[in-house]
Amino acid sequence: MRFHILTLFPDMIRLGLETSIIGNAVKNGILELDLINIRDYTGDRHKKTDDYPYGGGAGMVMQAQPIYDAWRAAAASCDGAARCIYLSPQGRHFDQSMAKELAKERELILLCGHYEGIDERVIEEIVTDQVSIGDYVLTGGELPAMVMVDAVSRMIPGVLTNEASGGSESLEGGLLEYPQYSRPAEWMGREVPPILLSGDHQKIDAWRHEQSVLRTLRHRPDLLEEANLSSRDVKLILNHIR
Repeated sequence: MRFHILTLFPDMIRLGLETSIIGNAVKNGILELDLINIRDYTGDRHKKTDDYPYGGGAGMVMQAQPIYDAWRAAAASCDGAARCIYLSPQGRHFDQSMAKELAKERELILLCGHYEGIDERVIEEIVTDQVSIGDYVLTGGELPAMVMVDAVSRMIPGVLTNEASGGSESLEGGLLEYPQYSRPAEWMGREVPPILLSGDHQKIDAWRHEQSVLRTLRHRPDLLEEANLSSRDVKLILNHIR
């Protein structure tokens, strides 16, 4: 999968993504990061890409033409049409289901805004999706882009060394992940639940699922409205809220 990222700060993204699991996937040719510096597409000799907003107001606005030309360069290298995602607090909330959806694409173009935003006309011209990672304002779109690349990449076969881990972590099936333990069996007077030492994998799976349901009820009950719950799960929840 190829991610084409349009940004004013390519080094920031490179340092953030070319390490750990994502970095290994890039080295192994499973992922490709095409970092496109928007400044390379401005006609200004000082590499300026912003200007004052029409109508007045605080801050500066990124100009349409440099962004459009950078997008054209990315689109020209794509094998067919690619979705162009603008990272914006006004967009659809990014979640695990969207990560799975986007992981089905062969190529994605991510547009990172900066300053007070970007010229609305280029949004209308090239953007297919606006996506937000949360209801807060950041300095630019680089951090949200890295979040999206990381989450989407985990859904791509071969990226994770343990193929099962991508399907058994937090938010799969709408539930939070069950508690995890490692050696030693006792630490600071706290013992690992005996079921995990039993070797009975059927009972362990049942316990883990039950813990996922209860942890979701305790920490994120809002997720239960959309979770895939069995009648046994519902009974478990009811017994714990009475």
